[in-house]
Amino acid sequence: MIDKRLLSKRFSEHAKTYDAYANVQKSMAKQLVDLLPQKNSNQKINILEIGCGTGYLTRLLVKTFPNAAITAVDLAPGMVEVAKNMTKEVGVTFLCADIEEMSPNENYDLIISNATFQWLNNLPATLEKLLTRLTPEGSLIFSTFGNKTFQELHMSYEHAKAKLQLAIDSSPGQMFYALDELSKVCEEAIHSSKAFPLEITKMEKLELEFFQTVREFFTSIKKIGAANSNKENYCQRPSFFRELINIYDKEYRNESGVKATYHCLFFKIKKHD
Repeated sequence: MIDKRLLSKRFSEHAKTYDAYANVQKSMAKQLVDLLPQKNSNQKINILEIGCGTGYLTRLLVKTFPNAAITAVDLAPGMVEVAKNMTKEVGVTFLCADIEEMSPNENYDLIISNATFQWLNNLPATLEKLLTRLTPEGSLIFSTFGNKTFQELHMSYEHAKAKLQLAIDSSPGQMFYALDELSKVCEEAIHSSKAFPLEITKMEKLELEFFQTVREFFTSIKKIGAANSNKENYCQRPSFFRELINIYDKEYRNESGVKATYHCLFFKIKKHD
């Protein structure tokens, strides 16, 4: 379970350093743009963006749909402040809100979200709610992280627990969906929402980053505000983390440095042709 207050606080505190470290998230945003319908359209469409962060994807949307009305939502006030300062287009409205608590009263031609849905506590209910707000020709397009994300960290965490014989049921972060698991969640949301016939297009991609040290990898996570925000406890003993770092450095270092895997999932839900 994600602690939303802690999540909001961490993302707000690191809003000004986010773009310098969010290389994978920016790559995912560009790939989402490739999935957009009616590219370079001058239509006056209505767009809802969920988890806008610093507005990187927002600005890509403005370039693609210059006449669109865009409502960009983020949980963290610090992120919204940075996004507002960097995005001056009159067609964009920024809201600081939790999409899980919102009840949108408009219909949208495009609902889009980049690297955000992993932070939701009830993704099925949120998907169902969003699908009911699509126009008949609308699309829900999103990216999120899959179950192979930070697999090196999770394996090192488990190996350290075993080596130190720690009988604790914990992990260094939340668990993510596999591609097929998330596809099933989407299918069930379509069925539950009783939305018009919709089809799902999905894909996955592994993105690798390399760091000089394991601590540099941990710093990169912290600098985008994505440190562990689970309500559940995780092991914080200094001796444990020394062991974890030693295992990570030994098992997952090559000539490029220490490896970190991002498992990127992409979904497009739209009316069946």
